[in-house]
Amino acid sequence: MTERLRYVYAVTRPFEGVLPDGVRGIGDEPPRLLHHGDLTAVVGAVPAEDFDEAPLRAHLEDLDWLAATARAHDAVIAALSTVACPVPLRLATVCRDDSGVRLLLEQGHDRFVRTLDRLDGRVEWGVKVYADPGKDTGGTAPEREPAPGTAPAEGPGAGRTGGGRDYLRRRLHARRNREGDLERADALSRSLHEELSRYAEAGAVHRPQDARLSKAEGVNVLNAAYLVDRARSEAFVERVGRTSEPGIRVELTGPWAPYSFAGIAEEDTGEDGR
Repeated sequence: MTERLRYVYAVTRPFEGVLPDGVRGIGDEPPRLLHHGDLTAVVGAVPAEDFDEAPLRAHLEDLDWLAATARAHDAVIAALSTVACPVPLRLATVCRDDSGVRLLLEQGHDRFVRTLDRLDGRVEWGVKVYADPGKDTGGTAPEREPAPGTAPAEGPGAGRTGGGRDYLRRRLHARRNREGDLERADALSRSLHEELSRYAEAGAVHRPQDARLSKAEGVNVLNAAYLVDRARSEAFVERVGRTSEPGIRVELTGPWAPYSFAGIAEEDTGEDGR
């Protein structure tokens, strides 16, 4: 019989009621609640052949496996957030058995309690600012770089002295437009972050997303998360919605479980209970 380990999705306080019907985690397994003192862990059973230390290290290099696991993890956290205030744990937090989960709760007890106190009644909102050079700015849309080893495309004036100068002038104008859009987007991001931070209990600025991975158009200038009291969320969303400037796109996501602000609970928790 395949050995089953305990995958820990989140920690919360004991709450009345049950997890929403139909919620499934990794391997399509329904999660369960494991109570220990004044804390509750949300756990699922996972096969050791995938989640023991050696196979897990290998799986973490497999982007498809990682993405599927992350989706299942997030689905459980999202369902839990509808009935409780969770502290989401990092992806692939695994214990050997129920005793290992209890040990995890005991060792991290004070940190979990402090984090739960800080997160209670609050949600996470994400705000991204993109510069879209050349769009709706009245400027020149960016020109493509000529392929290496090729000359600029021929057109009116090509082959004459003025043709080369006109081409370089257009390139310089397009580059200045792009630089100007990025500078405006950076200035807007700084002022917006400062103002949104006043609505929030805490803010976190993440590394800008790589367009090759996110497939989003434009240059990501701000990638931030904000911990906002539910009572202030409507005002927060309204303030983000008022942000509008040509050539700059602002995206709002959420509300989410407060992933960006739960990491403190995982510091120095010691053994993972394996």
